[in-house]
Amino acid sequence: MINADKIRQQFPILFQEVNDEPLVYLDNAATTQKPKAVLDRLTYYYEHDNANVHRGVHTLAERATKDYEAAREKVRAFINAKETAETLFTRGTTTSLNWVAKSYGDLAVEAGDEIVISYMEHHSNIIPWQQLAERKGATLKYIEITADGFLDMESAKQQITDKTKIVSIAHVSNVLGVINPVAELAELAHSHDAVLVVDGAQAVPHMPVDVQAIDADFYAFSGHKMCGPTGIGVLYGKRELLDQMEPVEYGGEMIDFVNLYDSTWKELPWKFEAGTPNIAGAIALGAAIDFLTEIGLEKIHQHEAELVAYVLPKLLAIEGLTVYGPQDPAHHTGVLAFNLDGLHPHDTATALDMEGVAVRAGHHCAQPLLKYLNIPATARASFYLYNTKADADRLIEAILATKEFFQHGSI
Repeated sequence: MINADKIRQQFPILFQEVNDEPLVYLDNAATTQKPKAVLDRLTYYYEHDNANVHRGVHTLAERATKDYEAAREKVRAFINAKETAETLFTRGTTTSLNWVAKSYGDLAVEAGDEIVISYMEHHSNIIPWQQLAERKGATLKYIEITADGFLDMESAKQQITDKTKIVSIAHVSNVLGVINPVAELAELAHSHDAVLVVDGAQAVPHMPVDVQAIDADFYAFSGHKMCGPTGIGVLYGKRELLDQMEPVEYGGEMIDFVNLYDSTWKELPWKFEAGTPNIAGAIALGAAIDFLTEIGLEKIHQHEAELVAYVLPKLLAIEGLTVYGPQDPAHHTGVLAFNLDGLHPHDTATALDMEGVAVRAGHHCAQPLLKYLNIPATARASFYLYNTKADADRLIEAILATKEFFQHGSI
């Protein structure tokens, strides 16, 4: 068990009023708040160690380089990659997936080949594959979703064939809140000599992730969704694949030798990291990993499961409210997308904000999924390690007050 009330004391932003109400922050699937340890680490770097990495011999440069590469090792250990060379720093999940689609995709996919994703993917895990299919004359195929919100593995077995070169799937859906069987998908993909790419943006912050146990070929995630800063993320890739790939960007930092008409690249992981990297972001991501590791990812996962088990039945009991994804709390993460009958999700979210409850509303960068579900948008509450049952109660109270106001014009 974790003490969420004690943990939230480390997040200064949570202690404010919004619209004269105490803030309840339930937009964690979009971005999480940052603990003081991460904020302090950012400040310390800029106040004490600010220098460019890898090329300097002066003391500040050596300290910055040491801390930057130490953060890479923390990432490696956090996801259990085999070696630090397999962990590349990027701007975030979107950049990571684009790198795979552009570099590995252009290398591996030819006309007539197939790329398989699912209907529940975030736009960042759809558009790069659309573009790759268009560039190469390949076919993009979609895995179906079951009526109760799970990835349909029978559909997966039909869609993934010997023509498939890439399967790319979200570990956790940012709308349905369901955990996908990525290890099983890896086995299925590999049986057809395809690679598995995993969008881990909604998984890595919330549960233990072992890329070797999953046998993922590529795995992408973002720092800002796991208590780290914006503008920093990670692409994990198996060494044998990364060695084959060409860099996506060219310039300083990633070169070995530059001649007049050709150049050679540094070894992994640096051949992919052109230009001055987000040094402070990487170091602060390392601090975020320290913070989450000290609490324990299994404990965080258990805490969120307990919150969902508490709040989901209360949501389902509200007349006229629909929750999307699995209805059993045991199969639902802390992401809860819902709608109130007769009320646009933007109106719902605005009304909840007036009660101090921050949720997201819209298509959540998952328009194909919402079209598949035949809905234009949803409201979405998403819980994290600093949320409590009191936050869940505030959400329920705010929804009931919103429903009463729009039905009867009074609260």
